[in-house]
Amino acid sequence: MTAKIWLLFTLLVGVSCRVTADVEELNDTPEAKSFHDAEDEEVPRESRIVAGQVLFRREEAHEEEEFDRQSEPHSLSEGVEMEDLPSEPVPVEEKQKQVPLVMGGTASGEPCLFPFLFLGTEYSECTTEGREDGRLWCATTYDYERDKRWGFCETEEQANQRRQAQEAEDLYQKAIKIINGTSKKSQKKEEYSTLMKVAEMGHTKAMEKVAYAMLFGDYLKQQIPQAKEMFEKLVVEGSPKAQTALGFLYAAGLGVNSSQAKALVYYTFGALGGNLVAHMILGYRYWGGIGVPQSCESALTHYRLVANHVASDISLTGGSVVQRIRLLDEVENPGVATGMLEEDLIQYYQFLAEKGDVQAQVGLGQLHLHGGRGVEQNHERAFDYFNQAANAGNTHAMAFLGKMYSEGSEAVPQNNETALHYFKKAADLGNPVGQSGLGMAYLYGKGVPVNYDLALKYFQKAAEQGWVDGQLQLGTMYYNGIGVKRDYKQALKYFNLASQAGHILAFYNLAQMHATGTGVMRSCHTAVELFKNVCERGRWSERLMAAYSSFKEGDSDSAVVQYLLLAEQGYEVAQSNVAFILDQTEEAKIFGVNETYPRALLHWNRAAAQGYTVARIKLGDYHFYGYGTDVDYETALIHYRLASEQQHSAQAMFNLGYMHEKGLGIKQDIHLAKRFYDMAAEASPDAQVPVFLALCKLGLVYSMQYLQELNVKELFSQIDLDQLLGPEWDLYLMTIIALLLGTVIAYRQRQHQALPRPMAPPRPPAEQPEPQAEQQ
Repeated sequence: MTAKIWLLFTLLVGVSCRVTADVEELNDTPEAKSFHDAEDEEVPRESRIVAGQVLFRREEAHEEEEFDRQSEPHSLSEGVEMEDLPSEPVPVEEKQKQVPLVMGGTASGEPCLFPFLFLGTEYSECTTEGREDGRLWCATTYDYERDKRWGFCETEEQANQRRQAQEAEDLYQKAIKIINGTSKKSQKKEEYSTLMKVAEMGHTKAMEKVAYAMLFGDYLKQQIPQAKEMFEKLVVEGSPKAQTALGFLYAAGLGVNSSQAKALVYYTFGALGGNLVAHMILGYRYWGGIGVPQSCESALTHYRLVANHVASDISLTGGSVVQRIRLLDEVENPGVATGMLEEDLIQYYQFLAEKGDVQAQVGLGQLHLHGGRGVEQNHERAFDYFNQAANAGNTHAMAFLGKMYSEGSEAVPQNNETALHYFKKAADLGNPVGQSGLGMAYLYGKGVPVNYDLALKYFQKAAEQGWVDGQLQLGTMYYNGIGVKRDYKQALKYFNLASQAGHILAFYNLAQMHATGTGVMRSCHTAVELFKNVCERGRWSERLMAAYSSFKEGDSDSAVVQYLLLAEQGYEVAQSNVAFILDQTEEAKIFGVNETYPRALLHWNRAAAQGYTVARIKLGDYHFYGYGTDVDYETALIHYRLASEQQHSAQAMFNLGYMHEKGLGIKQDIHLAKRFYDMAAEASPDAQVPVFLALCKLGLVYSMQYLQELNVKELFSQIDLDQLLGPEWDLYLMTIIALLLGTVIAYRQRQHQALPRPMAPPRPPAEQPEPQAEQQ
């Protein structure tokens, strides 16, 4: 780290302690649906918020809040304020609008007068009305028609620049609209070509989109050097997205020499500019101590800020599903389901749904409502499937229709009365989703008067049937004392139940309770892990599926870069996937051959630190064989032992048995080797065959070692046969040998005599001899 960079970073950290950045919804991928420039939803000033839901107004609860401040100093909202993380932007005093001096016209040098009257209309700013050339002008007196005093607000050059900027903005908005509205790759590629032309016109947002598309190889050819040049231009203009991207390039060493110091500076600037991805990266770095001193409290600050945004973006439908597919598992266990649905299977379900299968209709409706498992989110198709199933009398479909009407979307207009109709119909038939929806209606007064008692009743019914939304809302009511006496233990109980089903807001509320010590002992470590879980459900998580698709299409370089950014954000599955692709040296061409193993080792190490067992075993393998590092049996032994003790890995136990057998990194001990082999066989049935072979080999080795240790000559020299068998032991031995020899000979003779002899062939009569003796 140079002295200049260190000085800059020191000043930056000092400033960051006093600056609270406005958070904007930024998304650093070129995917239209995943990365769009949306304005933040501000928190209403008269409301309190827990888990992204408005609970009650300050005017109505003023007295209760005063009591809370005295009796409950660690409330959720106060905890956030103590961390200097306001839920709404700090009000900024508006600067007085500068009045321009006109150029040319009939009043050159005079200031504009706002408002001024022109053709019966008042204008409070410069206008192009009445001019064919489109230049901005204003009047310097109130009544233009009477006084004819006017002038231009801009030079001709400025007018041309403004018209060019407006043209670029129009082209950009048109291209983004088409990208958002289509799923055809060919059409998206065409629009990204349009964005490249807009970027050449100097449009900042278009440059950001194109630069990220070039970085990831999304709809444009992957060109990292050109992307870097664009990011550098954008950094000069103060783009937080570009600052975060340059930080990523320096952290990963893509197109530049790797520099963690520069990466940290750019990440910090990006976070100060409000980039959520930069905040998430810094949170992970402070949590793991990567390039910075490990600090749980700093990690908590960054993760909480991002989690606040993610939680506020969660709707009743729960958002889209995050698919976490491990490439290593797919290769080593091809039969194991990855969560993706095959196209043939989806078509089969569609066929069943068309034939009137209600379960298929409900299943497809949920898939299209939430997205995931290879199915794109499509509310229009979800509504059609739910509508068909509801007409057939399915209560789940009725309840989900109620949800869709309650929230509203482009496909389904928001309508509280229709939502209430479906919720009541489903709830009357005992459906927990409908009961929970009805409880929400009574809790927030959607289509009915607010009634906390009825809300509590319906939430309890839904929770008794195990429905996660009912459990979550019961926890919220107990936490805030709405309709019930405030009870943090009950709130904790229901939040825990909802978190077991994976509800994001349950994780968020638990994180807030652990961060502030409300109802539980304060635990920074637990709060960070929970907030991290929430952050990883943000919209940027859709990049996981984009990277997976790139890998499946054979574009490993694009997949590596996408997984690398997600790995920087702390996604363990992305870290292990990066390491896996780099481990397959023939697949990854973006890095040199000498770089792949060291980089893979780095990401296996980060994945192992987050508890991934296979990554821990891979670390042992890398140190055992010397991949990306020196051969180090002792370090390999440590990793295998950790995997064995913490995750009970059969592979790690087998490896420990082998190292004890060979004496690698530890003293040779055949007995301990057998013990680890036996443990591996007990831990996994798959290990029984290799363990059997290893034990057979171990038995042979043990026998050979025993014979080597046994000195036969010395053993015989120590035996006194005269004393053991008597002085005439040799005569006895000879007699025994003679008897044995005689027995063998006699046995063989008897066996020889018992064999049948072949009969001689009969001779012809002419050749038979005459019986001379008898004649004489």
